[in-house]
Amino acid sequence: MNGPEIDVEFAPELHVFVPRARQSGGVRAGTDGVAALGHVVESLGVPLTEVGALLVDGREVPFAHVPSAGESVTVRAVARPQQVPGAPLRFLLDVHLGTLARRLRLLGVDTAYESTDIGDPALAARSAAEQRVMLSRDRGLLRRRELWAGAFVYSTRPEEQLRDVLERFRPELLPWTRCTACNGMLRQASKDEVADQLKRGTHTTYDVFARCGACGRAYWKGAHHEQLEAIVERALALRAERR
Repeated sequence: MNGPEIDVEFAPELHVFVPRARQSGGVRAGTDGVAALGHVVESLGVPLTEVGALLVDGREVPFAHVPSAGESVTVRAVARPQQVPGAPLRFLLDVHLGTLARRLRLLGVDTAYESTDIGDPALAARSAAEQRVMLSRDRGLLRRRELWAGAFVYSTRPEEQLRDVLERFRPELLPWTRCTACNGMLRQASKDEVADQLKRGTHTTYDVFARCGACGRAYWKGAHHEQLEAIVERALALRAERR
């Protein structure tokens, strides 16, 4: 863009998208006199899913605002906790976020997950059809207009990813109620109901079981239960802190 120039200042949280803004806090950007301010911000690298408000010379403007030469723009980060109106809060995760998907399901959060790469158009269409918040580290995916809603996952570490999602959206937590494999709901099950999934040692050692109503997978407090319990306890403690 080689038209009128504007000054754009970014909230510190957004500097990850605009490395050249880290020292001064902002950049000088050219426009074409036609493109909306939201498009200009995206062209600088920031997905609009991460933008809370746009201010021009101190007053809030819509993303559709067409900037003029010399304007000073402030780009704020999305407010937290973020409210997603119009549907129950539920998520859709892309192929790269499998561990995060399993941890959200462990906490009872409705979380769809694609274990294969079905492509950005299909993911965006599913987000819209099922009214799910798309979680991804793919900025191009988050720019797709057909998304119901979206959010960038800032970290590559599952523990930090989970904390960020819980802080940003504050979903209701219902631990141990969802299948970590398919997102179905769990119900109590007798040993006889799940006997075909149990090895001999498990059959003799454990007496309390649950079973997924969707895929039929059996659950019990096995060798990894303490690790899972720790994840749940940290999440519940975080929620208590934020109340």
